Amino acid sequence: MTRLPQPWMAGMEATMFTGWVYDHLIQRGAVVKVAHSAMLKAIAAGKKKNDRLDARKISDLLRCNYFPECYMAPCQLRDRRRVLRYRNLLVHQSVRMKNKISGLLMETGVPYNKQQLHRKRYFQQLLEEQRELMPDSLPKLLRLSRSTIETLTSLDRQLITQLRGDPMLVERVNRLMTIPGVGPVLALTWALETGEAKRFRSVKHAVSYCGLCSAEQSSAGKMQRTPISKQRNKHLQTTLIEAAKVAPRWHPELARVYEHERQKGNRNRGTLAVARKLVAYLLAIDRGEREFVAQPPHVASV
Repeated sequence: MTRLPQPWMAGMEATMFTGWVYDHLIQRGAVVKVAHSAMLKAIAAGKKKNDRLDARKISDLLRCNYFPECYMAPCQLRDRRRVLRYRNLLVHQSVRMKNKISGLLMETGVPYNKQQLHRKRYFQQLLEEQRELMPDSLPKLLRLSRSTIETLTSLDRQLITQLRGDPMLVERVNRLMTIPGVGPVLALTWALETGEAKRFRSVKHAVSYCGLCSAEQSSAGKMQRTPISKQRNKHLQTTLIEAAKVAPRWHPELARVYEHERQKGNRNRGTLAVARKLVAYLLAIDRGEREFVAQPPHVASV
């Protein structure tokens, strides 16, 4: 760095280890930009690909001011986001183990109650009452799977408690949780995945980032809408969709949004409408740094 002609700028591809290299250069006063992976298709689609050619293409983009820069969250925020994403991994593994327990029982023809299978007391009763129908190896596998689920669940709770009590996040998360339908997981996911809410130009920009809109293909005056775009933050998209499925059951305003869109199409359309409404609420509360205040229902004057 000291031998480079001044002034200079660095451009990087977004990879697994980009973060610590980026921080290392930034701390020494360098100007660093990280490229958006989806926008560098010229590098991936090239007939001849090596590090020297890739670096040359990135340098040309920087020189011509065509570099597709992506957002890099502050280091402290990325550290906490790493914890949340690790928690998501634990949840995925726990669901896989639950599915495996059901698969083992179905594989061996053992009857069970689907709604109560993963309750501790029922699980113990099942092992005792259906012992004669089980092969010798099955009880041990079931107990091992159950203990794994309990361990993963305990770790999940510890990580959520750790993040909710973090001084950097506690005030922001508590504000977001005043929104109807927003719980601790969604509030933490929004705060850590978006980073700084003010970077979104509008609600449409935030909805697009969350993957709640379809891609557009227009040509010769004809416009075609494709299914939901894959260019999105998958962690936010998943959490918002799961929250939107439950929220209308408990909150009248979101229930009206869901029912209005469902009558136009189907349930999926209603769920997407609720998810977009949640994004609008989250962005407004995060930008304004204030708690959510429900507005009285509008009554038309006669």
